[in-house]
Amino acid sequence: MKKGIFIAIFLAYSLSARCQDMKTDNAGPGSSAGQVTSAAEGEVLETTDLTLDFTKHKVTFIELGANSCIPCKAMRPIMKEIAAEYKGRVRVVFYDVWKDPKPARKYGIQLIPTQVFVDSNGKEIFRHVGFFAKEEIVKLFKEHGVN
Repeated sequence: MKKGIFIAIFLAYSLSARCQDMKTDNAGPGSSAGQVTSAAEGEVLETTDLTLDFTKHKVTFIELGANSCIPCKAMRPIMKEIAAEYKGRVRVVFYDVWKDPKPARKYGIQLIPTQVFVDSNGKEIFRHVGFFAKEEIVKLFKEHGVN
């Protein structure tokens, strides 16, 4: 019973946060809404583009989440650190699946955040659901030859 109440409260909070985002998200000049197709090397690429080029980096770290999701927000600093520390070797991409559900369908995700790691051939090498600690991500990179 307590679990059901917790889930109902969580869903209500998530929906109210999403509605608040929709109210404040004006896609005017300077807005991050819409398709972003480039980011400086060493930065997180926030995009809706599903035609990524995987060949330029050893690994592409794809985060499928939402800007309003609490565990997704906890991943943001980790994604920024990974992008900066692994500049030129790892590309970090973020899809907000609440704003655009196409990436969620493409990668077949059911829960957010979901992290998908893809090699330079475009082959998925690992997938994780939920908050993913930086230490574990670094360990994964080492296992796949990214130092």
